Amino acid sequence: MKFLDHLEEWIIATLMGAATFIIFVAVVHRYLSGLPIGWLQDELIQINTSWAQELCIYMFVWMAKFGAAYGVRTGIHVGVDVVINRLSTPWRNKFIVFGLLAGALFTGVVGTLGASFVWEIAHTDQTSADLEVPMWLVYLAVPLGSYLMSFRFLQVMVRFIRTGELPKHDHSHVEGLDEEVQGAKA
Repeated sequence: MKFLDHLEEWIIATLMGAATFIIFVAVVHRYLSGLPIGWLQDELIQINTSWAQELCIYMFVWMAKFGAAYGVRTGIHVGVDVVINRLSTPWRNKFIVFGLLAGALFTGVVGTLGASFVWEIAHTDQTSADLEVPMWLVYLAVPLGSYLMSFRFLQVMVRFIRTGELPKHDHSHVEGLDEEVQGAKA
């Protein structure tokens, strides 16, 4: 599971960093192209960055799908649990398990519908407007992210049944900092 956790985090961080860099380069290019310096404008106009916006949109879609699965795993999704927390423990636990199963079922259905859509579109010649990549690659984020999210719901449910604990996101906690402090003390 650690491998999947790290892969998920690596994908999200890489996409986020790459999208930020690409947009930065495109904005600087656009700004410098507007400066009234003849030779600079001539050189920059030859460089085409029209693909940057489309690529970043696709990267953000992939980030959102994998980020949603990460949110389920770490407990950072917003939830309204005022009524659930007022129930007696046995009823509370049943509703939590039901909610997690419902989330797994829903995201599993979305993943299956997305996989069917990707299968159908893979048998066409559709490509994206600027990047000209096959559209099935773009839409592959839906089944992959949805299935991962469904798996994360089931993972949280199993852990909840075994331990009675749900993932709780602590905004003040920095991942890896505890190990760093222990290393510094040693």
